[in-house]
Amino acid sequence: MLDLEVVPERSLGNEQWEFALGMPLAQAVAILQKHCRIIKNVQVLYSEQSPLSHDLILNLTQDGIKLLFDAFNQRLKVIEVYDLTKVKLKYCGVHFNSQAIAPTIEQIDQSFGATHPGVYNSAEQLFHLNFRGLSFSFQLDSWTEAPKYEPNFAHGLASLQIPHGATVKRMYIYSGNSLQDTKAPMMPLSCFLGNVYAESVDVLRDGTGPSGLRLRLLAAGCGPGLLADAKMRVFERSVYFGDSCQDVLSMLGSPHKVFYKSEDKMKIHSPSPHKQVPSKCNDYFFNYFTLGVDILFDANTHKVKKFVLHTNYPGHYNFNIYHRCEFKIPLTVKRENTEGQTETCTTYSKWDNIQELLGHPVEKPVVLHRSSSPNNTNPFGSTFCFGLQRMIFEVMQNNHIASVTLYGPPRPGAHLRTVELP
Repeated sequence: MLDLEVVPERSLGNEQWEFALGMPLAQAVAILQKHCRIIKNVQVLYSEQSPLSHDLILNLTQDGIKLLFDAFNQRLKVIEVYDLTKVKLKYCGVHFNSQAIAPTIEQIDQSFGATHPGVYNSAEQLFHLNFRGLSFSFQLDSWTEAPKYEPNFAHGLASLQIPHGATVKRMYIYSGNSLQDTKAPMMPLSCFLGNVYAESVDVLRDGTGPSGLRLRLLAAGCGPGLLADAKMRVFERSVYFGDSCQDVLSMLGSPHKVFYKSEDKMKIHSPSPHKQVPSKCNDYFFNYFTLGVDILFDANTHKVKKFVLHTNYPGHYNFNIYHRCEFKIPLTVKRENTEGQTETCTTYSKWDNIQELLGHPVEKPVVLHRSSSPNNTNPFGSTFCFGLQRMIFEVMQNNHIASVTLYGPPRPGAHLRTVELP
């Protein structure tokens, strides 16, 4: 049985780990994976058709805990303990819930002190006792007790008293004064762990198509002493097609991983794939997982030739590998009797809406099947790749965008050099 410390408006955890409000989804999953021998039977709950309409939930079924992540920014918003019989809880080092201590109203009052009167919810048959960043829900013993705690009985005074001996059914940790209005806080400094995160990514474009990325980055302050670490740094960096490997390293720092391409599966869709001379060395990716960005370098010139932006929707094959990239892409829209207008595509745009703005793509989509090996099947199904304005939009079956690949302008003279080869 887990023995956890409750910190209102902040976290639930022990000396080895803690789930902190504002923590990115990937870090919470990493904790669960590291302690998989202790924390077992974890469920991932999400809406397959409309993933933005419901919170993303990690349900620790063996321990009676739910971690609710905001559907948009994918940071921890609410920690719910829904079965207090499966976990020990303490506050300031003193237990208020264990096998020997029942979490009664008297025990909660003794451990946490006075607060505003409890509020009765007749639909749930529950009393809610609220502290700042912490709420307890109490179960009534019987249906016969319910009428005398209705808010309008005895001018509402009866609803101020929670019956003696009532025990906690659920506990919530959240940010702010109201569980209903709470939002996921900014990522705490303790979660940066030396990484840089992207607050937003703007796609820059010229007259012909995308030209690069402008990234607004977040990092924990670094320097000698503890005081230098006690603040968050915000800064902007830009990378462009044609930038050298060293340029990107100086702008964004070292990647989390370098991946060398073994083959180009999309080459068959180029105009003359049989005329392309096989390369003696492989192109390579810089994978920036916390930015949600991949950058492809040419094997010969070592210059940027492709950017890949990941949306990290649940139900995609690459889910939880990358953090969500909050991108904005300007799209040129040409309508009759008007000059070209610019519309913006974001991480949360649906493909149908983009097609309505632009008109349908010229070519039919390429169907993309992902799997870890030829013998394995992808449980999430195929995705569809649409080409548009030097970009490829990978679209999931629920109409959300899984990733966007940006291509640089064709190199001048590249076609001539191909033709001249013997």
